[in-house]
Amino acid sequence: MASSQESLSGRPEAEAGREPDAGSERDGDRLGEATGLAADLLTLRPPRPWPRRLLPRSLLGRSLLIVLLPLVLLQVVSSWIFYDRHYDQITRRLSQYLAGDVAVVVEMVREAEDEQQLEEVYEFAWRRFWLRVRLLDTDTLSQPGAQWFSTILDEKLTDALDERLDRAFVIDTHSLPRDVWIEVDLGNNVLYVLVARERLFSETSYIFIMWMVGTSIVLFVVALLFMRNQVKPIRRLAQVAELFGKGVEVSDFKPEGATEVRQASIAFLRMRERIRRQIEQRTTMLAGVSHDLRTPLTRMKLELALLGEGDEVDALKHDVGQMERMIEGYLAFARGEGTEQTRPLDLGDLLRQVAEQARREGGRIDLHVEERLPAVLRREAMRRCLANLVNNAQRYGGEVTLTAGRRREGIEILVDDDGPGIPAEQREQVFKPFFRLERSRNPETGGTGLGLTIARDVVRSHGGDLTLDQAPGGGLRARIWLPQ
Repeated sequence: MASSQESLSGRPEAEAGREPDAGSERDGDRLGEATGLAADLLTLRPPRPWPRRLLPRSLLGRSLLIVLLPLVLLQVVSSWIFYDRHYDQITRRLSQYLAGDVAVVVEMVREAEDEQQLEEVYEFAWRRFWLRVRLLDTDTLSQPGAQWFSTILDEKLTDALDERLDRAFVIDTHSLPRDVWIEVDLGNNVLYVLVARERLFSETSYIFIMWMVGTSIVLFVVALLFMRNQVKPIRRLAQVAELFGKGVEVSDFKPEGATEVRQASIAFLRMRERIRRQIEQRTTMLAGVSHDLRTPLTRMKLELALLGEGDEVDALKHDVGQMERMIEGYLAFARGEGTEQTRPLDLGDLLRQVAEQARREGGRIDLHVEERLPAVLRREAMRRCLANLVNNAQRYGGEVTLTAGRRREGIEILVDDDGPGIPAEQREQVFKPFFRLERSRNPETGGTGLGLTIARDVVRSHGGDLTLDQAPGGGLRARIWLPQ
């Protein structure tokens, strides 16, 4: 459709119906400088500090972090207090009690005069202190088993024995799984003492840690399930809003979740209904405008047909045809293709149809589709968008290259020509409605100034974007990106 085309390149100078004055040029320069400065500031913005980069980005992750962080801090503080106040003191006192018992046994063994008294001391130590003792026929202390680190039990027991004994000794708390052995140097002999580990260790530590860790895990699982249920309605709302922006109808959405989430969902539903009513009213109004304008134009065409042939009649017919094309362009822009429903299709087949139509019209176009590209689109709207870009490229360039493939988690379509291109500072302005780079007011040479506006509107209605850049061959490149 001729009226839906836009001048892309060849495109001498900007023109919006009148010559720009010096004041507007200065304002445009200031705006360009401000925009460039803002872009430089965004480019020079320092990266996020590494602690912030470690934080989760999702609402669920941050909510769990809010729950988990105090829980971990509480456990750390509780464990420290328990270790310092309970475990440390209990171990120290139990070690002191054992050291006192060992000191008593050492004195009794030293005072024993014969073998019978030694046996009585052994029996007394077992009956009263739960210590298994015996004399070793050696005067050298044994070497304890190798250990990687010293535990609190080693430290407290060594300190307690240093306080109660005035003799050399060694201890081993690692070699035996259930017992601790102590050797005391008596001069000519070595006293070997074997004591159960439970006398030096309180099981309260294990119980406390198990209960603390266990309850924390249970609380974390409960918080995870609860937060997932709270975040699910927010995710659903975001998905429905995204689908609505792409023109996909979602009928089974209903408000759910917390009060604030329900309020946001209800506000979204009301906004969706207002947008729908606005589109319906606009479509109805445009249908009436289209009918009212086409009726006098049709009458004028009939009257011109009855006038016969002549230069003036041909000029009037030409003007009426231009008016029809302009009206079609204006209506297509205002309508915005909002009534067409999305449906699954193969974008590669659509590109091949557009390329074939361009070849039938005499254009030279080279098509490259890298793979099958399934997508959910409004077929007619996307076909008009692609046809508009291809026709514009053919108008100002000899060779047109159409390329499509998957890029950046989406589909990228490139339309390249070998024409003169568009200056970089005007590539964004050409997307404005009724803006033309062609100075003349002739629609045959410059179009109506709506082609690129309609094309970008179609692409953005699908959640993508349309941008302009310089083609590798020096012409203009139109880049379409569509999400999947």
